Amino acid sequence: MTRAEIMDWKPGSHASTFGGNPVSIAAALATMDIIEREGLANAARVGEFIFERVSGWKQSHPSVGDVRGRGLMIGLEIVKDKATREPAAGLRNRIETLAFERGLVLLGCGESSLRLSPPLIVSKEEATVALDILEDALTTAEKEHEQSAIAATV
Repeated sequence: MTRAEIMDWKPGSHASTFGGNPVSIAAALATMDIIEREGLANAARVGEFIFERVSGWKQSHPSVGDVRGRGLMIGLEIVKDKATREPAAGLRNRIETLAFERGLVLLGCGESSLRLSPPLIVSKEEATVALDILEDALTTAEKEHEQSAIAATV
């Protein structure tokens, strides 16, 4: 995919699938350009917007034990009890499934956390849609969990 003088390698000098691949290099250079031009500033701005919104969930959602992160990498710790911070892996998995069913892909992280890691170019509008979906999934999973706990005591 390039001129012969650029790709004139001795046999055995190409040691990896992606190393030296011109298409991969072009993609890396374009990514670095986006990061330098707008990505870092956008990550800080939209990350702060996301963090502020999800931080309030510690008070309004019984299963959110902690919110932590920086920029666009934010984690929500899902717990059974805020006092003990006992992990709630099953609840976290249910939130993840409900969000996926609504069109949002999330990553589980650690024992019972959710990792939010949108692209560097995510807009506030896109983040709002994602957070609306996540909060709906969180609320639904908490209600299901509460109902199953009540049913278990009957």
